[in-house]
Amino acid sequence: MAGPADRPSSEAASSAEEEDAGDGAVSAFGGRLPPLSMLRAFEAVGRFSSMRKAGEALGVSHTVVSRHVRHLEAWFDLQLVTSGARGVKLTKAGARLFEVTTAAFGQLAEVTMELRPAQRLRGQLRLWCAPGLAARWLTPRLDALQAVLRDTIIVVRATSDQPDFARHEADAAIIFAEEAPASPVTAALLQRVRIFPVASPAWLATQAPIASLADLAGQKLIHEDNASQWHRFFRLAGYRAATLKGPWLWSASSTHDAALAGQGVALSTSLQADGDIAAGRLVELLGTDVSLGSYWLIAPEARWRHRTISTLLKWLRQEIGERAPSA
Repeated sequence: MAGPADRPSSEAASSAEEEDAGDGAVSAFGGRLPPLSMLRAFEAVGRFSSMRKAGEALGVSHTVVSRHVRHLEAWFDLQLVTSGARGVKLTKAGARLFEVTTAAFGQLAEVTMELRPAQRLRGQLRLWCAPGLAARWLTPRLDALQAVLRDTIIVVRATSDQPDFARHEADAAIIFAEEAPASPVTAALLQRVRIFPVASPAWLATQAPIASLADLAGQKLIHEDNASQWHRFFRLAGYRAATLKGPWLWSASSTHDAALAGQGVALSTSLQADGDIAAGRLVELLGTDVSLGSYWLIAPEARWRHRTISTLLKWLRQEIGERAPSA
């Protein structure tokens, strides 16, 4: 992961960077290329569909990111993004620029890893992982992973964000997504995930019986970020739910914890919930068969040639295959 020295320390520093990059771009390329700082901010916004998340990834505030994007639009004299209730979306022109920019950053990352030995995998694996999976599945297996990676130092960061590989924030990441991420990363499928409702026995004991999807839709549902995931679950399960009630929490890990605490019904997966179900702390409801995405191991293409990443992938597939019935 990038250290403090790798990140801008303040909004003022980022503004100075913007000015310097702008002057450099004009003198070096005759004004044919926009400043790199603007492109970095734009590429991060395209990746995360969010000014805030892009700012977190780059180590600056969302206002700095927004300013970079506005200046880039002014540079092109084109609208590149639109903002709405569901986040930031790319316009047609923005999508074209994002495609080229993200590919270019990916190529720069690959060349950097080839030419700069300090950026290669040498005795350390920096792995980002979806929070719930990191806490409930990966952490209890760290000794087993350490055994196959031997003297490699394993550094795990639990986060729902994807690392910026161009900034060398991580060597690989385990993410949950509907489809394999696009370039500049290469993705390996770990598990197509069945997602299902769970609740604590204590909470269920205070409620009317839940015998159908209609019964479930009327309960207190714990949402991840917004209600869209639950709506998709009901639709794929064959039921059209109207208004859904219940709190909106930050992450899947938080919704799982809330269900454990007896706060309602959450959506979970086998890798996250099997241990709690086996111990009697959670109960799966209705026995549905719905998939909303998959777990993927992602890394820059250049990283896949390293033995550490290939060993990690082999171990992950073996562990998930042996210990996750829904794999």
